[in-house]
Amino acid sequence: MDTDIIVVGGGPAGLAFARQFKNSRLHVTVIEKAPLESLQNPAYDGREIALTHLSREIMQKLGMWQRIPENEIYRLRDAKVYNGTSDYTLHFPEPKKARGGATDRLGNLISNHNIRRAAYEEVAQMNNVDLRCGVGVKKVETSTNQAIVELENGDKLTAKLLVAADSRFSQTRRQLGIAADMHDFGRTVIVFRTKHTISNQHTANECFFYGRTLALLPLEEHLTNCVITIKNTHAHELLDMTPEQLAQEAQKMLKGKLGNMESAGTVHSYPLVGVHAQKFYSTRSALIGDAAVGMHPVTAHGYNLGLESTDILAKLILQAEQKGRDIGEVGLLEMYNVKHQLHTRPLYHGTNAMVTFFTTDHAPVKLLRDATLRVSNNLPPLKKLISKQLTG
Repeated sequence: MDTDIIVVGGGPAGLAFARQFKNSRLHVTVIEKAPLESLQNPAYDGREIALTHLSREIMQKLGMWQRIPENEIYRLRDAKVYNGTSDYTLHFPEPKKARGGATDRLGNLISNHNIRRAAYEEVAQMNNVDLRCGVGVKKVETSTNQAIVELENGDKLTAKLLVAADSRFSQTRRQLGIAADMHDFGRTVIVFRTKHTISNQHTANECFFYGRTLALLPLEEHLTNCVITIKNTHAHELLDMTPEQLAQEAQKMLKGKLGNMESAGTVHSYPLVGVHAQKFYSTRSALIGDAAVGMHPVTAHGYNLGLESTDILAKLILQAEQKGRDIGEVGLLEMYNVKHQLHTRPLYHGTNAMVTFFTTDHAPVKLLRDATLRVSNNLPPLKKLISKQLTG
């Protein structure tokens, strides 16, 4: 074999997975189509990632957390959900510690480019990881004995295991013949930072307005990342605006709850598509990150699930290697599939159902949406269950 594990995709999930093998005897090759410069100095892309306490623990173990500037790790104290024009909120307060006493946050917010840079800096120091950047994958195939990856430059690599981490639109997943449930919400996500005169109280807000959804992710006390989802047919109404006009639009949607708002950066947009693979493995191959599960951003669980996938799969591989077993055997991959599916499948379908419910604007549903928030607010077991999902 040319290497033990080939990882297709050098994004934050692919690099975090490679980092799991520091100080092991396994050799990992990461294939990334983008140039090396994009890994060394990733550009800001507007995405602020909400990280659970479990994700923080995994990132600390991998040395990634320590590489992120302390002043760019933002506290997420609590969260509130609004329906329509009502001021009534479903409130998820900061959680309690196991032995009593409040913590000071539900989780943390970190910019995606900072996570990517931290992952790269850790992997770049590893002698058992090769980064092959600036070249794409042309073809992948697997057999009972090996995985073969043909690159666009004609090179071929063989490995004991192939791992796909090349986005929710993964071509590797398609070539492996793994089917996936793809849910196109028919909406566009528009993200931008704003400064404002009234404190955000380090509180995340999810506002299900009619025709639009606005999420507010608190960074500094007077700096918030705004995430608007809108039907594709109306996206141009916002994308044609200047950054300052967009900030004023957000202020109007919020009825001035954050005071005067102004633009604090660039505007970015993305198609809103959710993905869940029917299974997370095939012959000598596995899916991690968004190639396995690409979540709707409303629960902010995307990268959290990606990190969990790297942690589960890497632990199984390392245990097998220590026992002298085949790291690409079907039993190992099936165990990974079962463990990760148990958490992701109900969360994925539950999130999609919730989003569909809260973005349906027919009159009877509007009333039911409001009633659902009020009932949920008064059911402590349900709120506790949701809070545990939010905090990981």
